Amino acid sequence: MGKEIPAILGGAPVRQTKLHYAHQYIDQADIDAVEEVLRSDWLTCGPAIDACEKKLCAVTGAKYAVLCSNDTAALTIACHAAGVGPGDEVITTPITFAASANCALYLGARPVFADIDEETYNLDPAEVEKKITPHTKAVVAVSYTGQSVDHDRFLALKKKYGFVYIEDAAHAIGTRYNGRPTGSIADMTCLSFHPVKTICGGEGGAVLTDNETYYRKLLYLRSHGITRDRTLMEHPDVGPWYYEQIDLSENYRMTEMQAALIGSQLDKLPDFAARRKLLKRRYDEAFAEIPQVTVQKEIPQSDSVRHLYILRLRPETLLIDRRGFFEAMAAENILCNVHYIPVYWFPYYEKLGYRRGACPKAEKLYEEIITIPFYYAMTDQDQEDVIHAVRKLCAYYAK
Repeated sequence: MGKEIPAILGGAPVRQTKLHYAHQYIDQADIDAVEEVLRSDWLTCGPAIDACEKKLCAVTGAKYAVLCSNDTAALTIACHAAGVGPGDEVITTPITFAASANCALYLGARPVFADIDEETYNLDPAEVEKKITPHTKAVVAVSYTGQSVDHDRFLALKKKYGFVYIEDAAHAIGTRYNGRPTGSIADMTCLSFHPVKTICGGEGGAVLTDNETYYRKLLYLRSHGITRDRTLMEHPDVGPWYYEQIDLSENYRMTEMQAALIGSQLDKLPDFAARRKLLKRRYDEAFAEIPQVTVQKEIPQSDSVRHLYILRLRPETLLIDRRGFFEAMAAENILCNVHYIPVYWFPYYEKLGYRRGACPKAEKLYEEIITIPFYYAMTDQDQEDVIHAVRKLCAYYAK
């Protein structure tokens, strides 16, 4: 944050060491898995990729999994496989990382932003329906913080209007909707293995699908649009070395080291999920007693494995604004973040003609939220420190 901020309220801060909003967890099994690959003959395009994809299918219930370099790549090849191109529109939420919208721009399509549900903070299907036009090719619904989007309502819209339904589940591996695991519901589901996510791969992404046609496209789209699948080739096969480029894409491949790490992390998903659910429940119980903050509500269908924990400040009850609260938490050595700035507020989108005011619920949410520390390796004392800091600031700055 640059210059250190003194303890705003005087006296010693809640913590003597800094607590970050998120952090990866790596154990010896993860290190051993990566070391085994480094001692092998394959560093890319090898058996660790195949093994990890099979494990992802087992965990998520999807028929097919395609690993790639990151979730941005996953979203891009999913949209590409869906046939998104110039003249098309892709509807998504503004409360997300930019990649959920950029994937449309990369393919020459136009992102369209629909507003959120003001209690769950997820993309609102009713708002999506208002934005559907004859040009709508896909909807990218983001399971924000790890809470599942309301799949049944999106699937009903898909049936009515015929778009391709893509879930950006970067936050939501391990989450279930009406008992069904994330990855087995949308036409395609995209995952992230960034270090702060539930499953860490350093970087990395995946697309999950039950659709064989999409799967076969995704395989070549992650690798320059090149295939060795003879059923997809246009010219005669002239030898075992032969391959063809049948579409234009980029190199979105994942390394064997990343796949080995992700595969090892997936073995710990039940433990990761249980701990995150416990941390969430403790936060919910503590913050329910503090009138200056609101917690994110969940739909009953979602059995969520949270990636983030969001606190929404109630400005009418506080003598301090969001920035002041953020800096006061930092002075207590609790380092927060904000997820997210509405995508269409960015200068790049402004230059494309997008304007503020398009999604008022999302914009109001952005101005009132902070992301507090939340990750598997947090200790009980770490969590108590966060709760204590929030209580301290809310009591001091209460109107």
